[in-house]
Amino acid sequence: MFSLFTKHPATVNETYLQHMWFALRYSFKFILCAIAAFIHAIFPFLFTTYASKKVEYLSKWVNTRE
Repeated sequence: MFSLFTKHPATVNETYLQHMWFALRYSFKFILCAIAAFIHAIFPFLFTTYASKKVEYLSKWVNTRE
């Protein structure tokens, strides 16, 4: 049972807690992108490039840790 929580984090050289912290930060950044995109949908003059630039950054951030 314990291996269910440690197998995947080990593939990226992290402990369970390190991986949990990374995933929480990652998801929070996506939540911010979703909020910015929602605001942009209503007010197209706000956050014109925030979400797309942040998603590009997040992609690079994840790909450099593997």
